[in-house]
This record gives sequence, C-alpha cells and structure tokens, in this order.
Amino acid sequence: MKIQRLSTITTLVLLSGVLLFTQCRTKEETTAPEGETRVEVLCSGPEYRSNDEFFRSNGVAESPNQANSRRMALSNARADLAGQIEVTIKAVIDNYVQDIAVDNRQEYAQRYEGLSREVINQKLQGTRVICEELTRTADGNYKTYLAIELVGTEILGAMNDRISRDDRLRLDYDYERFKDTFNEEMDRMERDRY
Repeated sequence: MKIQRLSTITTLVLLSGVLLFTQCRTKEETTAPEGETRVEVLCSGPEYRSNDEFFRSNGVAESPNQANSRRMALSNARADLAGQIEVTIKAVIDNYVQDIAVDNRQEYAQRYEGLSREVINQKLQGTRVICEELTRTADGNYKTYLAIELVGTEILGAMNDRISRDDRLRLDYDYERFKDTFNEEMDRMERDRY
C-alpha cells in the first residue's frame, strides 16, 4: 500500500513538473510558425516598456555614419516617448478637469494642455538612456538600438510647477487631486501593458 501511494505521488509530481515546464516556456523557446523567422529586437521587451513608475520608449536607426545612427535612434525614441506622455497627460487633464468645479471646462483644458506641451518638450531633454546596442549591417551601415526612460514623478513635478505659476489655473488647482488623477493614469498604463 505504501509503495503504491509513493508511486502515485511520484507520478503526480512528475506530471505536475511536465505541465509546469510546458506552461512556463518563454517566447524564445517557442517556435515561429512555418515560413517565419523569429526576430530579436535589441533594447526592447517587457523591461523596456512604460509602467506605473517610468515612461519608456525605444528607437532604432540605421546610417552609414555611427553618430547619425545614434542621433536618429534617440530622436525616434524621444518622439515616441513624447507621444506616450502626451496621451497620458491628456487623459489626466480630461479626468481632472471633469472632477473640478469651474465655469469654462474647455478653456481650462486648453490651458492645461498648452502647459503640458511645454513641460513635455522641456523634460524630454532629461531622458536617460537605459539600453544602447550598436550593430553593423551586412552593407556596412551602423544600426543603433536604444531605450530611454523618464521618471513619471518628474513629469508630475514639472506640471505642478507650471500650473502653480499660472494665475488663472492656480485659483482652482488642487495638487493632491491632480496627483491622484496622474497616479491613477500611471496605474492604468501598467495594467494595460499586459
């Protein structure tokens, strides 16, 4: 009886291990459909995506000149990052303006959006490169892959600073409410990435 129970337990453990192994395979271990080849893009993947703490983006560029390749990849990544931040800030502003009691919501939203564009342009200069890879193509060109990030709280702080200096917006501005709305949007971005 003891041997049969031990055999049953061993079988269950082995079966569980096989199921766990097959369920936990990574994308690299899976095969591409017939006629397709898996392509690995450097400086990309889950660890290089925006989350509830960082705005992140990656860029790729190719050029016969190494410096131009890097400059273009950085420009591409910053443009993508600016788009992400703009969409997030727009959602924050829309939600925040709906939440406050002001007479002309449209005017307030436009003023906030104007400030957000200034902040985004200013803050993009402070991005940090978190991954950079350089390759040489078969035809001799340089290809730069890079990923950049910007801390979300830096955007929030810069927005707070700009709003606080605007006489009209400052009258009805509630930093804690704005911060909560911003954090909710950052949390939503984290949830939506999966």
